[in-house]
Amino acid sequence: MPETETIRRWLLPALLAAAQLGWLAIAGPWRDGDLRGAVASGAVGCALAVETAALGRRRQAPVSSLAWSVATMTVGLIAWQDGYFALGAMVSLYSVAVRCPLPVTLRAVAAVVAAEWLLSFARAGFRTVPVAEWAVAALLYVLCAGLGEARRKWRARRLTAARRLAGAEEGRRHAAENERQRLARELHDVSAHHLTSVVVTVDAALRLGGTRPELTAEALEFAERTGLETQTSLQRLVGLMRDPEPREAESLTGRIQELVAGFGRLGRPIATELPPDLTGPVGEAVHGIVREALTNAVRYAPGAAVRVCARRDEGRLLLSVTNGPSEARGSRTTGITGSGRGIKGMGQRAAAVGGELDAGPTAEGGWRVEAVLPDTGRAQTAQGWQRDVLREQLLADPALAFTAAVLPVFFVVVGAEDWSRPVRQAAVPGIVLVSVLFALHGLPLVWRRRAPRAALAGVLASSLLWPVATALAPLSRLSPYFVVGLVAECLAVNALGAYSHRGARTWPWLVATGTVSTGALLATAAAGGGLPADRLTWLTAAGLIVAFGVPAGAGFALLWGTGLLVRRRRLRVLAQDDFALASSAWQADRSAGAERELLAGQLSDAVLHRTAQLVELARARRLDEVAAEARSTLAAMRELLHGLDRPPPA
Repeated sequence: MPETETIRRWLLPALLAAAQLGWLAIAGPWRDGDLRGAVASGAVGCALAVETAALGRRRQAPVSSLAWSVATMTVGLIAWQDGYFALGAMVSLYSVAVRCPLPVTLRAVAAVVAAEWLLSFARAGFRTVPVAEWAVAALLYVLCAGLGEARRKWRARRLTAARRLAGAEEGRRHAAENERQRLARELHDVSAHHLTSVVVTVDAALRLGGTRPELTAEALEFAERTGLETQTSLQRLVGLMRDPEPREAESLTGRIQELVAGFGRLGRPIATELPPDLTGPVGEAVHGIVREALTNAVRYAPGAAVRVCARRDEGRLLLSVTNGPSEARGSRTTGITGSGRGIKGMGQRAAAVGGELDAGPTAEGGWRVEAVLPDTGRAQTAQGWQRDVLREQLLADPALAFTAAVLPVFFVVVGAEDWSRPVRQAAVPGIVLVSVLFALHGLPLVWRRRAPRAALAGVLASSLLWPVATALAPLSRLSPYFVVGLVAECLAVNALGAYSHRGARTWPWLVATGTVSTGALLATAAAGGGLPADRLTWLTAAGLIVAFGVPAGAGFALLWGTGLLVRRRRLRVLAQDDFALASSAWQADRSAGAERELLAGQLSDAVLHRTAQLVELARARRLDEVAAEARSTLAAMRELLHGLDRPPPA
C-alpha cells in the first residue's frame, strides 16, 4: 500500500533526525553562547535536513542518496566533530548494496571509505595517520555493504520464487486451453498428412482411371496402407492421451526422413538436407512444420518439385520447405477445403520453442515456408555443473571475514595509543604479527555458507597458532587482545547452525569449539606470562576453564541456536514455495489430463471406427466407397478440430 511504503521510507530518517536534534539540543555548540557555536549549530541543522531528505529517497535513487549523505556527513563533522552522528552514509550505502549490482556497490564502498579516510586525515591536521579511525571506517562500511548484499540476494531469490509461482499459476489457469491447442495441432497433423493424402490419391485415380487403370490398384493399395498408418497413429495418440509418459530424447532426423520418403512415394521429387542430430522440442517442431508444409504442397501444388532444407547458423536452426508451381494447374483436387490451421499451426510450433516462421509465395509461382528456430535440438553430452563459490558468496561473507580480521586489530591499535612512544615502536613487529594471525583467523569465514564445518575447522585450527606465536615472539602486551579474535568463532558457529545440512546434529562441533577456544586462550595467556607457571595448579586451571569456558560455551550455544532458527525459517519458506509450485503443477496436470481424456473419447467415437471402415473398403477394392469414406473421415476430423476451437465450459 502507498501509505505503508511512505512510512517505511521516512521512518528511519525521521528517527535518526530526531535523535540528532535531541543531542544537538542537549550538547550542541550553540550552548557556547558565541557566534561560532551558533553558525556551527545552523550548519548541523542544514546538513541534517538535507541528509533526511536524501535518506527519504534512498529506495528510489540510492546512489544519489549516498552522494548527498557523504556531503552532509562532511559538513556535519566539520561543524561539530564530536557530536554529529554521521549515520546517513551507512544507511545509504546499505541501500546501494540492496538495490544496485555488485560493481556499483564496490565502487560506492571505495568512494565512501576514501572520503571518510580523507576527512579523518584532515581532522588530524595531515600530520599523523589515524589508523584506528581508518580501521573503524573501513570495518563499518564494508560490513554495511556486506549485509546489504546479503539482503539483495535474498530479495532476488524471493523475487525469482514469486515469478516462478506466478508463472505456474498462469500455466495452471491456461493448462486446459494450451492442452486443447496442442492436441489440435497433433490431430491436424494426422488428418493433414494421412487422410488428405488418401483423398488426393483416390480422386486422381477416379479421374484418370479410364485412361490409366493401373492407378486404381495403386490408389487402393495406398489407401489401405495409409489407412492402417492413420489408425495406428490415432491409436497411439489415444493411448498417450490416456496414459502419458515422458519419452527419452532421441534423434528425430530419421522420422523426418521417413516422412519425406512417404511423400516421395506419391511421385513427387523431394530434395532433402537435414542435420543428423535433431532432438527435443526443436526436433518435434521441425517434424511438424515439414509435415504440414509437404501436405500443403500435395494439396495445392501436385507434381511440383519440393526441397526441404535445415541447416545450423550461429546458434540458430534455419528451416525452409520450398515447392515450385504445380505441373498441372488444373489438377488441384476439388472438394478439399483447408481447416485454416496450417500456417497458424506451423507458426505456433515455431513460437512454442522460441522461434519465428514466415510463409508466402515465391517469385517463380511456388510457395515457401521458412522458420528460424533456436538450435537447442542438438544432441549434447551432459556436463557436470560446477558452482563458482566466489561468485556465489560475492560480498557478504568476505565482509564478515574482513570484520573478524580487522576488529581485533582495531582494539590493538586503540590500546597501543596509551603506550609510550618507545614501547609503541618496539611493539610494531608484534602488532604486524598479530594482524597476520587475525587475518588468517578470519579468512576461513569466506566459506562459511558453502562449507560451514570446514570454515569452523579452519578458524579453530588457526586459533592454535596464538599460543605458539606468543611463546616464540614477544607478544606479552598483545596476548589479552586475542580474546577479541573469538568474533570469528562466533560467526563460524552461527553459520554452522544456519547453513550446515546436518542441522542440530552438528552439536559435537559446538563442544569442540568451546573446548578449543578455551584451551587456545588459556595457553596464549600462559605463554604470554598472564598465568605464572609457579602459581598454576590443577585446581586453578580447572577454575579458569570453568570461569571462561561456561560463559563462552553459553554464548556459542546461543549463536548456534540462532543459526538453527534461521535455517528452519529459510527451509520453511522454501518448502512453502515448493508446495505452491507443486500444487499449481498438479492442478495444471489434472486440467490437461481431463482435456486429454475427453478428446480421447471423442476421437475413438468419431474417427477411429471410420478409419477402420476405410481400411476394410480398400481391402474390398471398392474405390468409390473408399473415396466417400475418406472424405467422411476427414470431415469428422475437421469437425472435431473445430470443436477444439470453442473454449471449454466454465
